[in-house]
Amino acid sequence: MLIGDLALVSAALFTGAAFYVNFAEQPARLMLDDRSLLAQWKPAYKRGYIMQSTLAIVGFVLGATVWRLTGILAFLLGAVLMLANWPWTLLRIMPTNRVLMAMDLASAGSVSRALLVKWNRLHAVRTGLGAAATVSFLWALA
Repeated sequence: MLIGDLALVSAALFTGAAFYVNFAEQPARLMLDDRSLLAQWKPAYKRGYIMQSTLAIVGFVLGATVWRLTGILAFLLGAVLMLANWPWTLLRIMPTNRVLMAMDLASAGSVSRALLVKWNRLHAVRTGLGAAATVSFLWALA
C-alpha cells in the first residue's frame, strides 16, 4: 500500500535526520568554542526545525490515513508516535530553545554550552519517537 510505504519513508527520514543530529552534528559542534557552538546551532536549529516538523506532520497524516483505510492499529501507533514529537518539542525542548535563541553570541559561555548539552539529550527523545514510529510502520506493512 503506497500510503503506508510513504508513512514509513517519512518516519525513516525523520529518524535518520534526528539520529544524525544526535550522533554526528551535535558532538562535532560541541568541539567548537562556546561562541562558535552557539553561532552554529542557531541557524542549524532553524533549518532542522522546518524539516523535522514537516516530516512529523506528514508521517502522522499518512499513518492516520492508512489506519483509517485499513484498520491496522500499528499504523495508528506509528502516527501517534510521529505526532508525539510535537508536544514533546513544544513542552520540553522549546523552553531550552527559546533561551538559546535569545542569547547574544557575545554572552556565550558555560551556560550556553550546558544548555546545548541538555538540548541534545532532549532531542534524543525525538530520535527515539521516530525510531519507534518507523518500527511500527514496518510492523504494519509486514
